[in-house]
Amino acid sequence: MSVGGNVARRRSRKRSGAAVDPYADVDFKSIYNDESSTVIADDGVALAVRTVITGDGAAVAPELTVVFVHGFTLRMASWHFQRYALAQRWADRRIRMVFYDQRGHGRSDPAPKQSASIPQLGDDLAAVIRAVAPTGPVVLAGHSMGGMTIMALARSHPGLFSHTGRITGVALVSTSARGITEAGLGEGLNNPVVDALRVSVRLWPRLVQAGRGITRQAVEPVLVAASFGPDFYSPAAGHAVESMIQNTSIATMVNFLAALESHDESTAMPVLAKVPSVVLCGELDRLTPLPNSVRMYSELGEDSRLLIGEGCGHMLQMEQPDLVTEAIDTLVQRSRHARNRPKMRWTWAK
Repeated sequence: MSVGGNVARRRSRKRSGAAVDPYADVDFKSIYNDESSTVIADDGVALAVRTVITGDGAAVAPELTVVFVHGFTLRMASWHFQRYALAQRWADRRIRMVFYDQRGHGRSDPAPKQSASIPQLGDDLAAVIRAVAPTGPVVLAGHSMGGMTIMALARSHPGLFSHTGRITGVALVSTSARGITEAGLGEGLNNPVVDALRVSVRLWPRLVQAGRGITRQAVEPVLVAASFGPDFYSPAAGHAVESMIQNTSIATMVNFLAALESHDESTAMPVLAKVPSVVLCGELDRLTPLPNSVRMYSELGEDSRLLIGEGCGHMLQMEQPDLVTEAIDTLVQRSRHARNRPKMRWTWAK
């Protein structure tokens, strides 16, 4: 299938003969040392936020904000490499970077069952933007379920993405607008053990929370195994991802899995097409397979780019961090050009 001229492929890091872990000394929890704040979502759930502002001159307002949204069973630490690499790239610019743990994940409050939905995550993102980046242009970067969160925001708040809106660029990493039940994550977790877990979480939540063994057998191996491509080697990165997954509550896993199965934000594509975008995916991603990204790219118009990490799995921002970092940096530059274009006289109603 031809996908046009805005497509690039990049190779992943291959395992060397010496088998040296390139990330052996990385502290994947260091992002929590950044300036902290708490954003209260519209239903009272507290979201843990970390903010970094690059450049000098504390009195100068940031020229732009980039908000990073993590994926299913992960946390803001999954953006570790982008946080530090972009801080270096933007050392001479005043840019605000915002990272937060989605509800039920990381250090944010648990998600009540009725709130474990993609539309609610979109509303949470809107609350984070209002609280932490109340003025100025905003670029959004979402991985996996974080990309779906951005789509939900676009569907419920289309005015933010209009020619006069505040969102000026979107990066969608290893995600999908729809089709989760037919392939990837839904297919991998479509088994009787997971079905039993769903029933158990509804009827005996405390008992299920205490007995994590069955969850490891049913859910975690699928997520961990699909994180990286077969030639990638870093026990430290693998352990970091496994730790994030293992420290996500069973209720969050099961409730958001149900949300992912019914996820369909395809109507958000025309809204997202109003701003510059980049779609990234690992060639061997088994959770949100590459065809999903190709489909999104085809729907996002001429101002979109598609980048494919050859040999990479689902955790593209960790497996090939330079590819994702460069894509976000370039997107910020593209969004600046887009802001300088003539403004339309109309805007979308919310």
